[in-house]
Amino acid sequence: MTDHPEVLAVTDVAVAINGRPILRDVDLTVRQGEVVAVLGANGSGKSTLVKTVLGLRQPARGEVRLFGTPLADFRAWSRLGYVPQRSPVGQGVPSSVWEVVASGRVSHRRPLLPMGRTDRSAIAEALAAVGMTDRARQPVGTLSGGQQQRVLVARTLASEPDLLVLDEPNAGVDLFSQDAIAATLAARSRAGATVVVVLHELGPFEAMIQRTVVVREGRIAFDGAPDRVGALLADHGHHHLPASHGGLVPEVQAPLEGQA
Repeated sequence: MTDHPEVLAVTDVAVAINGRPILRDVDLTVRQGEVVAVLGANGSGKSTLVKTVLGLRQPARGEVRLFGTPLADFRAWSRLGYVPQRSPVGQGVPSSVWEVVASGRVSHRRPLLPMGRTDRSAIAEALAAVGMTDRARQPVGTLSGGQQQRVLVARTLASEPDLLVLDEPNAGVDLFSQDAIAATLAARSRAGATVVVVLHELGPFEAMIQRTVVVREGRIAFDGAPDRVGALLADHGHHHLPASHGGLVPEVQAPLEGQA
């Protein structure tokens, strides 16, 4: 993968929240077509790392680049799709599944112009990918948590991003929906997309993961092949990581950021 273009680069990044250090000395590069799992215990800093990459947290030091462009200068947001953790998709103004997924096409359309055939096709394909075609007209608020998460993934897919970033998409989600989300991401990867997914454990995503990055105490403790890590952070991160010759730190429980 070293000959593939750089999609995401984090260089010497540090982040503090309310004066408290959350990330320290973080270096990470993700290249086109990679599928990377970011693992770590609760409070390890993995979600803060994702939010920093997306510009939702400002680093106190260091640089983030997306597709070779410094984050401060990056404008091609349609190339990036983000599925947040526990998003309130069923709250606020009542919306159908189709309407929520259709909102993923906003960045591809000129203001005030009606939706075209390409938009409708992308929406239909996204709904089919997550198995929600038959619920397209159903109010999102009536869906289960797993179904709502699949709608969020479909909304992101409808935008046809080059980079998909997901923050714990399987948290509180039924196994059927976990399998559906994993299969959808695997298909997008085969089509050439880059995927970065934050997880507590690999679970249904294991077969598609090419590389694991373990965050411990705000630092990258391990970055390498999944088979060198083994069964990680099961039971909400209360297991220890096996030691390895790759510099993996065995102890992972050291919460820093709580729910940050």
